[in-house]
Amino acid sequence: MFFCLTRPDLVPPRSLQLHHSPCLWPPSFAHPVAARMTARQESDNLAWDRSDELWEEATKQVRLSSTCRNVEVFAERILGKPATLVPPLIIGGFNVLYPIRVEGRSTNLLVRLPCPNQTIAPIEKTLAEAATAAFIHQHTKLPVPKALHYGDDPEIGPFMIIPDLGTRRGMSDALEAPRDDPNDTPVLNPNISEDKLRSLYGKLARCVLQLVQPTFPRIGALVETSPRSFSVLGRPITLNMNNMVQLSNIPKSIFPPKGTTYQTADEWYVGLATMQMATLLFQHNDMVSSEDDCRNKYVARQLFLRLAKQGRLSKFGFSDDDWPVNILVDQDDDILGVIDWEFAYAAPTQFILDPPWWLLLDVPEMWDDGIEDWANVYERRLETWLSAMEEAEKDTSPGSLPLSAYMRESWATGRFWLNYAARKSWAFDTIFWKYLDERFFGEREKDIPKESLWKTRLDLLSEEERAAMEPLVQIKMEESQTRVLVDWDAEEARKHLSSFLFD
Repeated sequence: MFFCLTRPDLVPPRSLQLHHSPCLWPPSFAHPVAARMTARQESDNLAWDRSDELWEEATKQVRLSSTCRNVEVFAERILGKPATLVPPLIIGGFNVLYPIRVEGRSTNLLVRLPCPNQTIAPIEKTLAEAATAAFIHQHTKLPVPKALHYGDDPEIGPFMIIPDLGTRRGMSDALEAPRDDPNDTPVLNPNISEDKLRSLYGKLARCVLQLVQPTFPRIGALVETSPRSFSVLGRPITLNMNNMVQLSNIPKSIFPPKGTTYQTADEWYVGLATMQMATLLFQHNDMVSSEDDCRNKYVARQLFLRLAKQGRLSKFGFSDDDWPVNILVDQDDDILGVIDWEFAYAAPTQFILDPPWWLLLDVPEMWDDGIEDWANVYERRLETWLSAMEEAEKDTSPGSLPLSAYMRESWATGRFWLNYAARKSWAFDTIFWKYLDERFFGEREKDIPKESLWKTRLDLLSEEERAAMEPLVQIKMEESQTRVLVDWDAEEARKHLSSFLFD
């Protein structure tokens, strides 16, 4: 197992647009019917409205003078010296950082706290992130700022105290096109020179190559069991899981229990496929637009889950998230530090073998000109990335097949899209029917209307799976008549999900 860094592809409030994330992954062999499908599945807009309200409350709470004073008192207690808050605060999608000047130190520190009500497991996430940063600091050459102190304080909650690198500029600032509105989603500057792009990609490639080095016996989150000793003992908490709760109101009880780890990639693929099924079952609003849309989504999820159970996904390949925004650089674009390891976990080896989706900064399902155009632009930039990767690999130990070769093969075969669909609930349906279905189950007839795609694969479902489809369609149609947010009982939610898994 290798590191898979899952970052915020994000989602705090709509007003903030998308976020960041680190790891690897994306070809263009599109079916003409699927090409006309809307690329991004709708979130539950009621859940998103609630998320916006919680975000507004959180940003007010973290700015309160009483909160700021509590942070100062906490810092003084932990550090044993007078500490003074140095505005402004740094408020991200999931965390708030309080710059602190400490008596006797020449540079500031940052007290990093989870934003209230923005993550599904703030204590687990913070402890795993601190352990991950410490492990990478210890076992690689990446310039990772190690947490000076971290834990779960009885008064202030989960926290990290980290060095302030003195810059707020990320690698994405050097890569992105100018934006009139800072809340717009960043995209790669189409006018960036080839030399500059190769140089910046080269710096990122060297970081990626460092993450290939550590290996792990299981899939899951790192825990620091004793000073400088780490084990994979925590469940993976991914950005997609967080978004499922925030934007689809998926009950947290359907996620793997705390402490769950996975021995094989096959087991984790089944877990990911189960989460895709959960999104269809539990997103009450805006999930399906018609009966046939529901059937399309049901058939796709049952087939994907079957592939996972049969071990056919892990043999295909896998990967994870979005990086440049989490790499801090100076004014010369030299890397000062790699930050924000939340949602990072020890993942299947295959994840690291795909090219990074973040080469264009924006995700394919949100690309203004559609997913095919994203793939075309990506393919052109991928050549620059692979060239930079090959150059970076010259400095590594020779012998095994270079990572760049695996990435090239991933794009050529379409393995990239498998990874992407498994991890992205809101891109799953388009990518399944467009890039995965025919690769696994053979060619469909041409010019099949998108509302009839399910009919081409219905015969592949078992009798039980087929029998469950129409009752679910009726449930989803009835749900669409009433816009509410349902608060599921934990046990009932697990039973409901289990009834569609047919284990």
